[in-house]
Amino acid sequence: MASFTTHPALGKSGFAFLLTDRGGQILLGLLLAAVVLVPILNLAVPANSALHLPTFFVSLFGKYLCYAMLALSVDLIWGFAGILSLGHGAFFALGGYAMGMYLMRQIGTRGVYGNPVLPDFMVFLNWKELPFTWYGFDIFPYAMLMVLLVPGALAFAFGWFAFRSRVSGVYLSIITQALTFALTLAFFRNDMGFGGNNGLTDFKDLLGFNIQSDGMRATLFSLTALMLCVMYVVCRFIVSSRLGRVLVAIRDAESRTRFLGYRVEMYQVFIFTVSAMIAGVAGALYVPQVGIINPSEFAPANSIEVVIWVAIGGRGTLYGAILGAVLVNYAKSYFTGALPEAWLYMLGALFVVVTIFLPKGLVGSVPIFKGTSFALPGMKRKPEPAE
Repeated sequence: MASFTTHPALGKSGFAFLLTDRGGQILLGLLLAAVVLVPILNLAVPANSALHLPTFFVSLFGKYLCYAMLALSVDLIWGFAGILSLGHGAFFALGGYAMGMYLMRQIGTRGVYGNPVLPDFMVFLNWKELPFTWYGFDIFPYAMLMVLLVPGALAFAFGWFAFRSRVSGVYLSIITQALTFALTLAFFRNDMGFGGNNGLTDFKDLLGFNIQSDGMRATLFSLTALMLCVMYVVCRFIVSSRLGRVLVAIRDAESRTRFLGYRVEMYQVFIFTVSAMIAGVAGALYVPQVGIINPSEFAPANSIEVVIWVAIGGRGTLYGAILGAVLVNYAKSYFTGALPEAWLYMLGALFVVVTIFLPKGLVGSVPIFKGTSFALPGMKRKPEPAE
């Protein structure tokens, strides 16, 4: 019987898996450098200097890093477990709403109507008391716990029923898209108590610090970069472990893995839940940097766009997904200003060109990174010995 071998770094313990991760080393180095340099260039360098980095760009690139973390969560399940989710924007938005609810509770009497408990939109809609879903969101640790638990609980419940029913492939992708569309419609309703189509905005401060100040913007950028480093290491640790080996086996031969005695659905539920929690953290860091969260973040098109970022950057590499998210969103920011009517056509053309001519994405086509992917292919078939 033919046997399978895996990437030599799979299954290593401790942080040894980073030693063979050339792309990860470069990524972590750049992010850690940005953590130090960006605040210095923004806060310490005079505004009239050529080296000064405006606060606008600090917030803009902080937003890109949040998108990169979302792309990382998608690559974790798509590149290594073969789960193509077209609804991961829902978990991103749920994490964002959890953070937004905390920020709204911090406004207090500084709101338009001066109500110490109810947010302005609830006073405007003539709500008499705070809904129970808002209880505890004036406490920062509780809000951060919800950032993880709400997306994680939804992903666990969804995955439990979907994977135990052996829903996979395009059918699973369609269901995830239906999930985020349903949440879009739900959060648009004013009676849900989440601000309706206007969402949550007009935030004042975070942990007592002015959220609009240059110092807080630089701090949020550095925190986002550090959290992206942490999430990358967590994801790399998972895919480099024995668990990662099983996930790759499930992706490449689910039926055979099930036949060997593995409870495939348990592995799928676990990795899907972890991925959703990472997306929730990305959403929580995104909201204070952009200043608003509304139901448009649930839009199915947003989740589809994330898949495009991952495909362009390089599926099954983790760092490729991060690179793809940053490059595509930077291009989007530029071309939506220069050529607003042509951007969607350009994005579609880029996706088609990469799919046809660079099937492993931008990272997979660069010689220095070849051989560092754990997933494409993650398992290579060894020829059978002659009898």
